[in-house]
Amino acid sequence: MNDTSKTILEIAGIQDVLKLLPHRYPFLLVDRIIEIDGDNSGIGIKNVTYNEPHFQGHFPGQPIMPGVLIIEGMAQTAGAICVHAKTASASPKAVYFMTIDKVKFRKPVVPGDVLEYHMTKTRNRSSMWWFRGEAKVGGQVIAEAEVSAMLIL
Repeated sequence: MNDTSKTILEIAGIQDVLKLLPHRYPFLLVDRIIEIDGDNSGIGIKNVTYNEPHFQGHFPGQPIMPGVLIIEGMAQTAGAICVHAKTASASPKAVYFMTIDKVKFRKPVVPGDVLEYHMTKTRNRSSMWWFRGEAKVGGQVIAEAEVSAMLIL
């Protein structure tokens, strides 16, 4: 492969993520996004810690990250990828999580895990974006889903 065919991958740190998404603690579920390839794909990172409020009740003595929050983190990563891609032309006013399909959970996520949201665009039409995602811990798939988002311009 020659140098002209290589894709330049971008990274969004926490300050960038805060600019891309309206979510804040305790509902911001993405700490940074790595390997952003335009609007095609990206990997969101969530450092799971015991200090998070959901671990107080889910489940005391054996804390497990709720599956809905894993899917929400996937959707937030997809939304941030969409907004990041659109900010060059027109900054969106909002991004809405629209659908979720084909969800499967494989293993629990516990405090101390580094959760990776691997999101890949499957299609895009006008203001709608569809992504397929896998959540991974240590390279092992722990959940998967298809999600869609709508940008309000």
